[in-house]
Amino acid sequence: MAFEHAIVLTGGIATGKSSVSKIFEEEGFRVIDADTIAHQVLNDSADKVAGLFGQEVLQENGMVDRKVLGAMVFGDRAKRKDLETLLHPLIYNEILRLSEIEESKKSPYLIDIPLFFETARYNISKSIVVYASRLQQIERGMRRDGLSKEEMLRRISAQIDIEEKRKRSTYLIDNSGERIQLHQKTLHIIDKIKKDFL
Repeated sequence: MAFEHAIVLTGGIATGKSSVSKIFEEEGFRVIDADTIAHQVLNDSADKVAGLFGQEVLQENGMVDRKVLGAMVFGDRAKRKDLETLLHPLIYNEILRLSEIEESKKSPYLIDIPLFFETARYNISKSIVVYASRLQQIERGMRRDGLSKEEMLRRISAQIDIEEKRKRSTYLIDNSGERIQLHQKTLHIIDKIKKDFL
């Protein structure tokens, strides 16, 4: 059965999901990354995306300029919905295909889905939420992605509030401290997951 051994890794923008995912991989967990799949699907659908949003979203090589597209859709709910309607079913189908391969191994694995709670598309009961405060999200995102505060706020407000995600989590990893603490907290959750799946 698809997703039986799956655990979703989620959180908010700039909460530290990638760092946590890397630690899980170092500890032997397999990770299906929805963002990587989304980038591939986006480029495979470049013509359809340009049809929806105009040729200005394409680079000279025909690939989608994600920065241009992001600025367009994060400021307009209707446009974001159009993009999600196009991409999300394609992303889901690929995640489902990879999940069925992982299920044959009968051991827990992660699916990194940033918009897990927002899409409500995946029938997965267990989730890990990587948490950082809204202020930390803004500061880290501005530093990491070179975005303005206003742009970060737009992107954060396009997602369910991190405090709400925190309440819905099966496992919580609080990343409001230092990197060494994140590593220790992640190892603690890995031990817990191993016990829960025994």
